[in-house]
Amino acid sequence: MTTVGDTAYRYRIAATGDTEPVRALDDSFTTDTVFQVTITKDGFALREIPVEPPLTKVFPEDEPDGDDEDEDDADSRTFVAHDTAGDLAGFVAVSYSGWNRRLTVEDIAVAPPHRGRGVGRALMGLAKEFARERGADHLWLEVTNLNAPAIHAYRRMGFAFCGLDTTLYEGTSSKGEQALYMSMPCR
Repeated sequence: MTTVGDTAYRYRIAATGDTEPVRALDDSFTTDTVFQVTITKDGFALREIPVEPPLTKVFPEDEPDGDDEDEDDADSRTFVAHDTAGDLAGFVAVSYSGWNRRLTVEDIAVAPPHRGRGVGRALMGLAKEFARERGADHLWLEVTNLNAPAIHAYRRMGFAFCGLDTTLYEGTSSKGEQALYMSMPCR
């Protein structure tokens, strides 16, 4: 158990009963800045710019694709955080790929009342421990250029930008956004 302020959190590997609360967790965000992506002949440049009024992003519900994490898959894990009342405070879902020794952060979210309290950092710490157990060299994730709060949090955790995909969200409700890739060594 970890205590932050007056709230204690319990962290553990997700169980079957966590599936619906994880799917229902509010992962929306509001920001007054976004990262503007400029494509250059040698790559890309990022510049944080203000947005007025602040932007609120609500992610669409994930549609079941039949590819849910297999609870017996030794290379995948979901970790959850619960407060003392038993409410889900956050989760992180990760998967390991042996060919490139990468642990991919498939999804991470912290419920709005628990943000800024170290829950995301603690969950990422569990992901990093799992990465080391699997023999991963680094953690890797994708984030939209609009999610400045998450980008700042990832950078504080030690992630750095490593790539861009300007077409990942084409054909989705996020069309026009760019996917930024970030990585962090886990040695």
